[in-house]
Amino acid sequence: MPVNQDVIITCALTGAGDTVGRSPHVPVTPAQIAASAVEAAGAGAAVVHIHVREPETGAPSRDPRLYREVVERIRETGTDVVINLTAGMGGDLVIDPEAPLRQLPGTDLVGGLDRLPHVEDLLPDICTLDCGSLNFGDGSNLYVSTPDMLRTGAKRIQELGVRPELEIFDTGQLWFAKQLLAEGLLDDPTVFQLCMGIPWGAPADPGVLQAMVTMLPQGAQWASFALGRMQMPWVAQSILLGGHVRVGLEDNLYLGKGVKATNGQLVECAVRITESLGSRVATPDEAREKLGLRPRA
Repeated sequence: MPVNQDVIITCALTGAGDTVGRSPHVPVTPAQIAASAVEAAGAGAAVVHIHVREPETGAPSRDPRLYREVVERIRETGTDVVINLTAGMGGDLVIDPEAPLRQLPGTDLVGGLDRLPHVEDLLPDICTLDCGSLNFGDGSNLYVSTPDMLRTGAKRIQELGVRPELEIFDTGQLWFAKQLLAEGLLDDPTVFQLCMGIPWGAPADPGVLQAMVTMLPQGAQWASFALGRMQMPWVAQSILLGGHVRVGLEDNLYLGKGVKATNGQLVECAVRITESLGSRVATPDEAREKLGLRPRA
């Protein structure tokens, strides 16, 4: 497979994980998240992937008002960057293993349409669509995204004219994403994010990544990432297989052993790896063209 010569770098700014207490650099408030987006764009990210958090606690949120504030703050700076909003929140189910019909604290489970109000409000360039259910880590935590939910969500995203980034955590999810395409619920070019190393989905194994890349539909644009210390090796791995890349504090907090990173620093590392492989970093306008997005307003 050919080395990707023009690489789109996405920076996943904050995520929804329990990382706020583990690094002072994880942005929490809308102002912090927007400032981190501007920093990442200045370092070379063409795309910023945005979650929001409750400003007082750092807990994950899907409040449309917080998304609106982040996006407006970014746009007010005049920063040229592609906006990618998560639409994966609302799929968390924590069950009692002794009484599985009983939901435990941490559950936030809603239907496909109820995961999209902020997308309907803001009409971002991209929103994510998590393409299947998953045992999410150890214990009794599940991420729930059923075929019916996915068909409903994909249809609504298509109606809004927003490009879905298809989040793929295992091979069966990629199989189903191709089924959505066959049913006419996705438009070309399809955009895939291959998410590696999340327990218990696809492992961060180069052979598994190559197998997933082989499964992609003709003409798809794709990126991949891996967690923690595998983040930067995966930048190289993705480029060598012809893909784009994702870095950021959602997936990794460190520049090196014991050295906490900022989003901008992680993007700078991805830029260096990209250029050391003889490739170049795509601009936001080039990313829009590759991903089939609307021109910048």
